[in-house]
Order: sequence, then C-alpha cells, then structure tokens
Amino acid sequence: MQASPLVTATPRALEHLRGLLAAENDDATGVRLGVKGGGCSGLSYLLEFDAIQDGDRLIEHDGVQFFLDRKSSIYLKGVQLDYDAGIEGKGFVFGNPNATNTCGCGESFSI
Repeated sequence: MQASPLVTATPRALEHLRGLLAAENDDATGVRLGVKGGGCSGLSYLLEFDAIQDGDRLIEHDGVQFFLDRKSSIYLKGVQLDYDAGIEGKGFVFGNPNATNTCGCGESFSI
C-alpha cells in the first residue's frame, strides 16, 4: 500500500503556480510551503517562491517542486493547495485536514 503524498495541489493551483514561476526573475526553482507563528488562530501559512535548502523535504507534483522544512511538514501533512479566482477569490487556499480551528479568512489555523 502506497502512502498518501505529504502535500497535493489541484490542477488549477498547479497551473497558476507554473505561470508565476515562469515569470520569476530570480533563482526560485519551486514553491516553499510552510507555517509560522501568528495570525488569528496561532499559525499562519507561508507560500513563497524559493530554491531548495539543506534539510528540506522535496515533493514534486506534476512538474512543480514544493519545498517544506521539517517543522512545517508536521503541520502540513495531507494539505491540498487550491487556487480560487472567483468573484470573492482568495488566491491560494490551503485545505488542511489537521486544522482544528481556522480563522474566517482561512489564512491561519490551529492544531
């Protein structure tokens, strides 16, 4: 039995990320996903373009590389990244099955 991926992304999120990565002018080779302290619920999501660092976990999903530091991996296990571009679109949306509480804006959570 194969283990489920640490993180996944919807086709809509992957398409948007590929476009943004292609437009980057620096040394970014992928997308860093992480968490940091702060926000209404205690932890905030981090999404930025970056290069792999020592100690990172590398997840490749349909041509997009995701980098996670070890600490963030614990909080992001099973996360699905989506992109919402509707009228009230929020941009990138984290679907986190580990979150026990999220704020109204969806940008912070607690476990």
